[in-house]
Order: sequence, then C-alpha cells, then structure tokens
Amino acid sequence: MNKHHHKNTGNGGTAARPTGEPGATRSDGGNSDLAAAAEGPTAEAQSVGEVEELRAKLAESEKEVAELKDKYLRALAESENTRKRMRQQSEDSIRNEREHLLRDFLPIVDNLERAVEAARAGGNGDSIVEGVEMVLQSMLNLLKAQGVTALSAVGEKFDPARHEAADHVPSETHPPNTVIDEFHRGYLIGQRVLRPARVRVARESNQGPRKNSEEGPPDVENS
Repeated sequence: MNKHHHKNTGNGGTAARPTGEPGATRSDGGNSDLAAAAEGPTAEAQSVGEVEELRAKLAESEKEVAELKDKYLRALAESENTRKRMRQQSEDSIRNEREHLLRDFLPIVDNLERAVEAARAGGNGDSIVEGVEMVLQSMLNLLKAQGVTALSAVGEKFDPARHEAADHVPSETHPPNTVIDEFHRGYLIGQRVLRPARVRVARESNQGPRKNSEEGPPDVENS
C-alpha cells in the first residue's frame, strides 16, 4: 500500500521544470504582453489627440487667411474708390476753371460786337475807337484776374530772360545794351515769364548795323 501511494504521488504530482526546458512558462514574458496591451490604447489616443490638435490649428490658420483676404479686398476696394473720387474731383475742377475762364471772355465778345455795330453804322470813328478800347481794357482785366501782368521793356537794360532781341541798332542817346523799342509786349504770370518782350536793343554807334541772325527782320505786330 505504501508503495502504491508513493507511485501515484510520483505520477500525479506536477514537478517544476527548468526554465530552459520545453513547455516552461516565463513570468516576465507575460508581464511584457500585459504592458504592451496596456500601452496600446494610450498611444492610439495620443495620436488621435495630435491629429485633432493639428486640425484645430489648420482651421485657425484658414480663418486667419480668410480674414486677411477680406481685409485686403476691402482695402483694395477703398483704394479704387479713392482713386475714382480724386479723378472725378480733378475733372470737375478743370471743367469749372475752364467754364470760369470762358465766361470771362463773354464781355469781351460783347464789346467786339458793339464795335462792329458802330463801324457798320458809319459813325465818326470815335465810337469805334471807344469800342476797341473797351475790348482792350476788358482783355487786360481778364489777364490781370488770372495773374498776368505786362513787362516793362523800353528803357530797361536788355535781359535775355525777359527780352527777345529782334534787332540791334546804333544809338548815341541810349547806353549800349538798352532796350529802345518793342515790337510786342512781354507778359509775366506771377513771377514767371509767360512771353518775353520782342525788342530792339541799342549798341555802340561806331559799329555797323547788325540783325539778330536767328530771328531775321523783326515781325512788327499791329496793335
């Protein structure tokens, strides 16, 4: 009986096997599997969180781009409106100035018409002269209103910036390089020369007659 009991005990008991033998169970391998299983969902959740964060940043960037685009388009439209407004104001200003200038010419036309009527009526000539003088005075008043003034030339020293020499003649009564006559009057607009006076200039009397080689004979205007 005792022998049989020991035999059963030897066959039915489970003996511990060496680690290196087949069928042996490693306790550390089991722990690694458990750790990997526990870490898996955490890593996946972290990746999903990063993707959501990137999506949020992308949406924010797209929103900023849309706002900047809207501001740019608004600024562009405002600039275009300003340019159109300035152009319209400039055109209006030019039109008003032109109308004002042309309106100032109408009294001159009126005086010319009166002078023509007086000439056709066959008066004594005084009315015609008076009419022409009225036209001249109206024209001078118009020029003065626009800042235009006549240049003083005769008796002045020749100034190439204000005078145009059409002729040089000897003179014993005028110093050399003095304006002794003018063929047409010069005018200033403000301090600038609108038109130089075309003049005859004195020179020393012991020199022969000399013309301005570029101008040729003076073109005397009837005034």
